[in-house]
Amino acid sequence: MSDSHQHSLLNINDLREPILKKLCEVLDKTNNKGWRKLAEVVSDDRRFKVSGDEMEKCSLKVLDPEGSPSRSLLWLMGERGCSVRNLTDFLHKIGNVEAVQCLKTQGIKIIIQPQSQAVLSGHIVRLGCHAAGHPNIQYQWFKFKEEIPCENSPELVFNPVNVNDTGFYICRVNCGNSFEFSSWAKLEVCDVNVPYGSMFSPTEGRLKVVIHPQTQKLMVGDTLELECGAVGKPLPQYQWYRNGAPLKDAAKKRYTIFDVSVEHQGRFRCQVFNEIERQWSREVEVLIGPRCNYSSSEAVECSEDDVNIFGDYDPVRDEGVFATDKVALLIGNMSYRNHPKLKAPMVDVYDLTNLLRQLNFKVVSLLDLTESEMRNAVDEFLLLLDKGVYGLLYYAGHGYENYGNSFMVPVDAPNPYHSANCLCVQSILKLMQEKETGLNVFLLDMCRKRNVHDDRIPNVEALRVTANIVFGYATCQDAEAFELNSTGLTNGVFIKFLKKRLLEHEKITVVLDRVAEDMGKFDPTKGKQALEIRSCLSEKRSLTDPIQPIGCSAEAMARNLQWAKAHELPESMCLDFDCGVKIKLGFAAEFSNVMVIYTSIVKKPIDMTSCQAYVTNFTPDLDVDPKETNKVTPEETGSYLLSKSLPEHCLYTRLSSLQKLKEHLTFTVCLQGRFTSVDDLVDWRKEVNIGKPLIAKLDIHRQVRRNSCLQTCRMPHSPSHSPGPSPSHSPSTEHQYHQYSHQPFSSSHLGVYHHGHAFMSNMESPPPVDDFDCSRMYSNISHYSQAQSIMTNRINVPIETTDDINELHSSFIDSLELNNTLLN
Repeated sequence: MSDSHQHSLLNINDLREPILKKLCEVLDKTNNKGWRKLAEVVSDDRRFKVSGDEMEKCSLKVLDPEGSPSRSLLWLMGERGCSVRNLTDFLHKIGNVEAVQCLKTQGIKIIIQPQSQAVLSGHIVRLGCHAAGHPNIQYQWFKFKEEIPCENSPELVFNPVNVNDTGFYICRVNCGNSFEFSSWAKLEVCDVNVPYGSMFSPTEGRLKVVIHPQTQKLMVGDTLELECGAVGKPLPQYQWYRNGAPLKDAAKKRYTIFDVSVEHQGRFRCQVFNEIERQWSREVEVLIGPRCNYSSSEAVECSEDDVNIFGDYDPVRDEGVFATDKVALLIGNMSYRNHPKLKAPMVDVYDLTNLLRQLNFKVVSLLDLTESEMRNAVDEFLLLLDKGVYGLLYYAGHGYENYGNSFMVPVDAPNPYHSANCLCVQSILKLMQEKETGLNVFLLDMCRKRNVHDDRIPNVEALRVTANIVFGYATCQDAEAFELNSTGLTNGVFIKFLKKRLLEHEKITVVLDRVAEDMGKFDPTKGKQALEIRSCLSEKRSLTDPIQPIGCSAEAMARNLQWAKAHELPESMCLDFDCGVKIKLGFAAEFSNVMVIYTSIVKKPIDMTSCQAYVTNFTPDLDVDPKETNKVTPEETGSYLLSKSLPEHCLYTRLSSLQKLKEHLTFTVCLQGRFTSVDDLVDWRKEVNIGKPLIAKLDIHRQVRRNSCLQTCRMPHSPSHSPGPSPSHSPSTEHQYHQYSHQPFSSSHLGVYHHGHAFMSNMESPPPVDDFDCSRMYSNISHYSQAQSIMTNRINVPIETTDDINELHSSFIDSLELNNTLLN
């Protein structure tokens, strides 16, 4: 006797508790097809007839906190011998197909559902559906209700995806006469036709805002249209805000107001979020002035007040400030060989990378570089610069300042070190100026104490007089910069406050001013660390300024190519072994020189009782410790920041220092399995070559290739030649720089590393994970209830979808009811 037949003869009181619970939930929530309707139909059958008193007792169960009228009714029916087959017949009569599905035996089981997502056009996108339960499973993908020809594999691949692929998708899984539909997946394809569009790696699946609203100047009666667009997985949701308050009925990508009035003006921004994280768009100003009245017979002049309604706002001036491109180099040095190790640079670089990408910067983020690697990385950064480009360099690590010149200390610097072992920031600035950049921003998160071991007076060529330089020093001259001493991951003091302000649509010096004020209120470092700003910026330049490329020059093309090289991840791949096992290899970037490999088994033979896949034998250049590979959680590998972005139930291996790769990255995938007929473990091996991933393509491991990032220069340079403060940043004529100072703080709370960051005693708990801007590459398997077949000969196609994915399941059920009615 088949399992299905045995199940149909089972008394309903012998059903498993999860089935009964789900069944009762369906019957309790439905009115015209719920438990009362079921009781009416049952009363027509003398075997299971329910009296009026019994109905009353069932009804009173709603008064109990955990009571269920349906459970009481089913118990009475079961006591009178009602079987699953009888109950199924009754449920068909009342037309409750959803309840029928609860009684179906488990056959095909979809274990991985396709996931809704928003993506950028031009990338490779995959929708996956994997089922278990039978050896001969077949797949068929649909877009809306139309079959997609030749798409009969577990993965639906768009290579590349384009805007025409936007829509709802579903997969039908067949095994003989049985079939099951996956949940619906909505694919939104965003076409962002700007140079920075390629910066968003399709493999990350992270939430990113790619279309920001624009500042607008309108007249009364005009139509306000604001748009925000994001990519990410799960599918992004939207909520618009005006002057900091959420707007009612404003939960779509576009926010429109017809016939605006003066009351509608204000500052608008959009919050984009999903189950994993949330991001903000840029905040923009909408100004609305009165409309001048014109008659067909005569002209009426506007008053002077009407003309000046927008005050100091000059859209031509504000919108005329733009960047031809935006590029950033972020370096965080922590694992020093001869000096105290630091903790905060990893978190600081990671958070700053995510924020700058929201501002459309092309970001290269690197950890733990030697002197030659730092110089070569700066050389590559300089190749990204051109006329009008905004260049930003952030450095976190040990450092010092001598005679007004700042020096960044590589991880291989000797103890003690001198200027010849370090990189001079002012020398880099000189080279940036030669590129005629539109804005040069230096954010130096390091100590600025005097290096007593370095008596050499640096010779740095005098800087050109330009109005495009901003220095944000994490601390004052001759002072230390601190990081919080915490057991968890946390930012340094500077980035802790900078990341809260960086997305503000303000002049960069105004943003840094506000950061300085925020830092001044932080008790643990009050009197010990204060932000210093040096600026010679005369224009209203902001990190949020739009990008307007000027033509398509050879320099621009080379710049984009150079940036793309540093961000190319290997594509995910599947390895098929002769024993019938299929292994999936995936890759994720944590930084431009740090990558995580994750492995999972997606298919194995029925007669294989156990199997495990792991990676080993890596290219010697990386010096990978086998004890640190193939971990059950990303955190065990040291990948704390990316842990929520990675798929679950894999083995993870974190590869750092990719810049040291001299040849292609090769490794071995080992598979161990045990069959029912064989007691011993059996091994299989495959060699994998993934080329040079991420920053490895730029070969910055070599010795310094050209003398561009100079150690010394030809002309003497004194502190007076450094960029001076702008008038708005000079508290008095006696000050040479902008500085915030505070009352002294007890030094007993601080442990200061000479020439480096300092650790603080346990003064602040680690920030919540959300502060680290983490996200999932894949979310957990969906738990949407799946509608199963009500009879083998019903129409074997999905229903047509609606515009709202939340309505798809109910529409699906309604279609099943219609099919059932027609077939009966």
